[in-house]
Parts: sequence; C-alpha cells; structure tokens
Amino acid sequence: VQLQASGGGLVQPGGSLRLSCAASGTIFSINVMAWYRQAPGKQRELVARITSGGTTNYVDSVKGRFTVSRDNTKKMVYLQMNSLKPEDTAVYYCNKVPPLVASWGQGTQVTVSS
Repeated sequence: VQLQASGGGLVQPGGSLRLSCAASGTIFSINVMAWYRQAPGKQRELVARITSGGTTNYVDSVKGRFTVSRDNTKKMVYLQMNSLKPEDTAVYYCNKVPPLVASWGQGTQVTVSS
C-alpha cells in the first residue's frame, strides 16, 4: 500500500489549506482512511477519519475547522483545513485505520505562522 500526502505549506493564522492523499496498491474503497499529524516533540495523533461510506469523525481540536472527504473512484482522500492556528503546525500524514507501519510515507509539512 502506497500513500502519498501533498498540499502542505506555509500559511498565516486564519488561512486555509487543502491536503490531498493518493492511494495505490490497495482495495481503497473498503478501508477507513484518516489524516494524522505529528508536531515537533509530540506523538502522532489521528486528526480526522472517514469510513468507506463517508461517515466522518474529528479530534475535538479541529472540529468545525477541518473537513475530511474521499473519492473512492480516484483513490483519493482530502483534508480541507480552514481557520488554521499555529498549533496546527505539524507534518500531516494519511493512512488507514488502523495504520499500516509501512505506509506512513514522508507526509506533508503544514506551518501556520505570521
């Protein structure tokens, strides 16, 4: 299973970014997919998850600001991030739930700073 996250960057507080994750080599449509993030000095955390049917769940700190979505035909997962805060700064990864160790990839850096 290969998962490639992209779309990160430097954004000012209050700004928006849209992350994308391309999956290959798996029966994508049946998997629960998620976005995780790891800030410097902190453990990796699950930020948002989405089932094959589109049911979503979010960690409390991003509720109302982040939206996870997926396109099963394209094997893509997205994370729309609005009203970004400095504490959202982290490397963001996509992976299954539960995650596959071999599928973490490089992630994509999101930096929220003025």
